[in-house]
Amino acid sequence: MEFGYIVAGFVVGLLVGLTGVGGGSLMTPILLLIFHIKPAVAVGTDLLYASITKSVGIFAHGKLGNIDWSMVKFLSVGSIPASILTILFLKTIDIESNNAIAAIKFWLGVALIITSVAVLFRNKLMQLVKQDRWIPEQYVKPSTVVLGMVLGALVTLTSVGAGALGVTALIMLYPHKKITTIVGSDIAHAVPLTLVAGLGHATLGTINYSLLGILLIGSIPGIYIGSHLSSKVAEHWVRIALACILIFVGFKLVLH
Repeated sequence: MEFGYIVAGFVVGLLVGLTGVGGGSLMTPILLLIFHIKPAVAVGTDLLYASITKSVGIFAHGKLGNIDWSMVKFLSVGSIPASILTILFLKTIDIESNNAIAAIKFWLGVALIITSVAVLFRNKLMQLVKQDRWIPEQYVKPSTVVLGMVLGALVTLTSVGAGALGVTALIMLYPHKKITTIVGSDIAHAVPLTLVAGLGHATLGTINYSLLGILLIGSIPGIYIGSHLSSKVAEHWVRIALACILIFVGFKLVLH
């Protein structure tokens, strides 16, 4: 079983390195559907896993000047309080109950379906927003805070959303920013968000620390290799295949 977790960590790390799609949209469904980890534990463990793996990305993007700290600030103003409120809500319910498990699976499925659409149509969306700004300049900052609130609640509940979903929404809000800046800023925001959400889940007792360590053993070399292969592999086709898997898994969870 431990070897299986290491392989899962490696595969997820490899795909994240190749495509930049967030690990949450991959790791949580794997833990849930293949290893039959309880939904709340899969979400909680994945959140801390994400905060550790993405912190490496902050240093890489920071050195390249790919982080817009103003964007990160406005996202965090919305997401951190929303994450804390979501944790406080989870404390009021029985997270082991059938209703809670069904709700987590349903919202995880919804998040995966939306993520898959974002992955498939990101390039097309970039072309559209470059031609015509969708949101007036004066509403961009408040909209960024609202986006942060949505991501904060969604990520805390499902561990999905900080990656492809966040990047897609930021492309719409900041059409004239370089994609490298948007990706770098999204990663920089995801680290404190997943850390706060992960620590919140720790207070709920929904983190498996030994599982977390084993996943990291596989994922760190996976991300390293994937990042170096990304220039040699047809990322477009990997992205399409990944989106199809996410759609399938998403509908499986929603209709469960």
